[in-house]
Amino acid sequence: MADNNTNTGNANTQSQRPASPSPPPPAPVPLTPGPRASRLQQVFEQALARTLRANSYSNFASCFPTPAKHVPASLESVWRQLNAKLEESAKAEFEDIVLERDAVRQLNELDRLVGEARYRRDNVDDKMQEGEGENVAPHTLGAEQLYQAHLTPFLQEAQSNLNEKIDATHAENSTLAQEIQGQRVEIENLMLSLESVVGDLEGAAAAATQYSKENDLRQETIQMDEEIKGRSEI
Repeated sequence: MADNNTNTGNANTQSQRPASPSPPPPAPVPLTPGPRASRLQQVFEQALARTLRANSYSNFASCFPTPAKHVPASLESVWRQLNAKLEESAKAEFEDIVLERDAVRQLNELDRLVGEARYRRDNVDDKMQEGEGENVAPHTLGAEQLYQAHLTPFLQEAQSNLNEKIDATHAENSTLAQEIQGQRVEIENLMLSLESVVGDLEGAAAAATQYSKENDLRQETIQMDEEIKGRSEI
């Protein structure tokens, strides 16, 4: 019985254990610092080193003359711990600021933009030497020239879109004109057919009228013959 209770208790304990949590997501891959990001790290390390050198043991001991005289070893240990803590906290705070501000990515982007600007400047200088262009400093341009320089690309794009719409409208108008011309030809053919039918109807009506007149004359002739026969019999 004791064994059964023990097994039951173990089973209940195992069933009540929470499921193992899912593994944490992988840490983000750090970016490779570019020239400016590396220089920032170097400047920080140099500034931190100068700060720690300024807090030398002699300066620290001069602030605590009594412990420095009686327990110099303990005071030196405290000084070393203080400097180590200062260095550790400064580096941790610097890393937090770099991550929070996304400094490495931003500085790498700045490196890329500066590189592109230098490349364009060098290409413009080469073209100037070959006589293909004129290098004009932006600050020497007037307000109207700067306005036109910024507005011209948008106006060109708008003009291009407008030309495309006009061409599409012209194509639609040409298609509609062809359809209208075809409908006019069809109407003319219908009118000719209708005129032919009307002519046939008029001819049939004239023939019917003539036949009616001839039939009336025949009836009158027959009637006159009958009257003449009747008189001769009398």
